[in-house]
Amino acid sequence: MDIPPLHEDLPTVRAWVQESTVWTARRGGRLVGAVRGTADGTAWQIGRLMVAPDLAGNGLGRRLLQHVEQNAPEHTTSFELFTGSKSVRNIRLYTRAGYSQLPPDPSHIPGVVYLSKPNAINSD
Repeated sequence: MDIPPLHEDLPTVRAWVQESTVWTARRGGRLVGAVRGTADGTAWQIGRLMVAPDLAGNGLGRRLLQHVEQNAPEHTTSFELFTGSKSVRNIRLYTRAGYSQLPPDPSHIPGVVYLSKPNAINSD
C-alpha cells in the first residue's frame, strides 16, 4: 500500500509551527531542509524531516535528525517518528541513526513504519 505525500495547507502549517519546534536549513535564502519536534509526555515526536530532492544523499537529512534529537527537552526519554513503508532511503537513515521499527499495532496507519530509539542521555 502506498501512502500519499503529506500535503498541508497554510493554516495547518501555521498551527503546527505554534505547537512544535521547527528548524530549517537554508542555502542562499533557499529553503533546502526542515524538521520539527513535538513533546509528547517523555517522548520527542520527530516529524516532517525533509530535504530538497536535488540535495538528497549529501548528509543534510542526517544532520537535521541529529539537530532535532540534540535539542529535545531535557526530560525526553525516547525519540519517535514514522515514514512510509516504501521509503527505503528514509528507513535506512533512521536505522543507521539507531532507530528500531516498532511491532505492528492496530492503531498504526497501514503502509506506515513507526520507529523509536531511546534517548541515551535519559535512558535507564
